Amino acid sequence: MSPMKQVAVVTGAGSGIGKAVSADFAARGYGVVVAELDAEAGERQAAAIREAGGSAIFVRTDVRREPDVVRLMEAAVEAYGTIDVLINNAGVSRWKPVYELTADEWDDVLGTNLRGSFLCAREAAKVMRRGGGGAIIQIASTRAMMSEPHSEAYAASKGGIVALTHALAVSLGPDGIRVNCISPGWIETGDYEALRDVDHRQHPAGRVGTPEDVVRACRYFADPGNDFVTGTNLAIDGGMTRKMIYEP
Repeated sequence: MSPMKQVAVVTGAGSGIGKAVSADFAARGYGVVVAELDAEAGERQAAAIREAGGSAIFVRTDVRREPDVVRLMEAAVEAYGTIDVLINNAGVSRWKPVYELTADEWDDVLGTNLRGSFLCAREAAKVMRRGGGGAIIQIASTRAMMSEPHSEAYAASKGGIVALTHALAVSLGPDGIRVNCISPGWIETGDYEALRDVDHRQHPAGRVGTPEDVVRACRYFADPGNDFVTGTNLAIDGGMTRKMIYEP
């Protein structure tokens, strides 16, 4: 396959935010590598992109497994010749009382969310360095900065991603690689029409977020013209992390 103008690898691209991002980047002319553990969802998304006139391949990937991540980046280079953008979106959650959370459950969340982000960033950066640079976009969460009960593993993994972002930005900057992070708040990926007025009103912006809100931030961080922006964490949460809430 001949090289594309730009190439993006999107992990967890079979559903939710990753699905929206992969579709958008393909629509704007990127060759897209759909990385997804769920083979059916991944194949379906890659096929949908191609049916819409875009270019995409699917690579089944367990981001916890180093050989899978190495193979993912090799497949991207084989198909498209390079990698310009990596969007580290794959993630899992576990909502369980801390007294009952097992070490294996903790390891699964940290392994997928944090280890997976590191492995993908490391391997994509090797390709980007050879090509003169690129952009790595990490998807964290506002739960890196604030919490609900029973979210210890998820919060720790997302906080780690925020810290990993600025560390990578410093390390990879000399190679022309920008690393930034997006921390979404409430992003509704299901039935938006089923949301209640109170759900929207609790946000200073007046509404619950959509995947397209995150997509627009990914576009910004991916744009080579924004080369002075690296190591930052952008909360996309309708202002919720800035709202003081008192019990009535």
